[in-house]
Amino acid sequence: MLTVVGADGITPNGALIDEIVREGARRMLAAALEAEVDAYLAQLADQRDEHGRRLVVRNGYHAERAVATAAGPVAVKAPRVNDKRVEPDTGERKRFSSAILGA
Repeated sequence: MLTVVGADGITPNGALIDEIVREGARRMLAAALEAEVDAYLAQLADQRDEHGRRLVVRNGYHAERAVATAAGPVAVKAPRVNDKRVEPDTGERKRFSSAILGA
């Protein structure tokens, strides 16, 4: 990514250092979310349906959303999980919820 920086270190989106910090935060958050989903999938890899297919699989990404951080708002695309397991008591499908995003 090329950015035009003025003599004062200011870019069209603010100070260059602020952009660098936000980009670093975005990359670290994306890596942490990927690791969280990978661990969840690995934990449930042995759960299969009657046809031998996995009940919990990756399914692309959620829509990009802004996450508030100390570095300012950071745009993140969280991995999506398709969890086909069913809660026996309620009959509702189980859902993956990110501990990192709190959702």
